[in-house]
Amino acid sequence: MLRKKKVEDGGGSPAWMTTFSDLMTLLLTFFILLFSFSTLDAIKFKNVASALQSVLLGEAKPTIFPNDIPPGEIPILDPIPVPKQDEIETIDNELVQLYELVTTYVNQEGLSAEISVRTNLRGVIIDINESVLFDSGKADLKEESKEILDKVYNLINQFDNELIIEGHTDDNPIHTSQFQSNWELSVIRAVNVLRYFTEEKDIDTDRISAAGYGEYQPLASNETKIGKSFNRRVNVLILVDSDKEEIDIGGKNESE
Repeated sequence: MLRKKKVEDGGGSPAWMTTFSDLMTLLLTFFILLFSFSTLDAIKFKNVASALQSVLLGEAKPTIFPNDIPPGEIPILDPIPVPKQDEIETIDNELVQLYELVTTYVNQEGLSAEISVRTNLRGVIIDINESVLFDSGKADLKEESKEILDKVYNLINQFDNELIIEGHTDDNPIHTSQFQSNWELSVIRAVNVLRYFTEEKDIDTDRISAAGYGEYQPLASNETKIGKSFNRRVNVLILVDSDKEEIDIGGKNESE
């Protein structure tokens, strides 16, 4: 009598172990990503978290961040430079010290709502939002803006570095009898801030100049209202070394 051959099991781990292994691999990848995020500044981390939130919760659900800013609309700024390993040697001690001095002053004077501070290899940049200084489409300084400019003057008067006042706009075109384009608007705004520092205050004219860039050096996307508001600004660039290339400490080429 013939016996049926017993079918042997294939051996190896059970099927659920494969799924478990995949899950562990995904968790490991997730925690590696979290670790890599720790090298970013808080604003960049918030931007990444906001993007993840939009995927997990959906666009229609409320944001978990303050001020109810929709996911993806927070621009990636560089208030604290995070150099790559091969760029550490390029950071000037004066740049670091100046950045710390400026940020400390801004915080002590309660100016963080009106002013933001960032840096690149040219120096330290004080960004002042358009709404603080000017009415929309105008270049005349608001009377109330002079209180802010006075505090900025008290700061920049503490050292003798060269200064460049730089005007910027969003990409909304302007064409009036006074301003034919955003170029003119950005230049005149920068010049008016310069004139306040030199005529109303006593900043040496030999150490200060003005430039206008229109909409061509945005900090954020012009696709959103929040992005546009970041781009409409006048900044005071405090030069540390004018001979250095205009490369961001984080390695990103920029003209700021």
